[in-house]
Amino acid sequence: MTVKPAPAGECPQCWQHAHDKSIHRRLKPREDCPQCVDHMNNGHPSLVPKKPSRWW
Repeated sequence: MTVKPAPAGECPQCWQHAHDKSIHRRLKPREDCPQCVDHMNNGHPSLVPKKPSRWW
């Protein structure tokens, strides 16, 4: 199955991993994809930072 390229404004790696089921097929149930984890921790271009807590 060929996946269409990511639309404008979307992260290409996230788009590919979300729409191409063959990438995660080899993973066990509830196992995280090492590429996705690394991407989220070290290089995802469009994460929105959390607002600082103002509880106190």
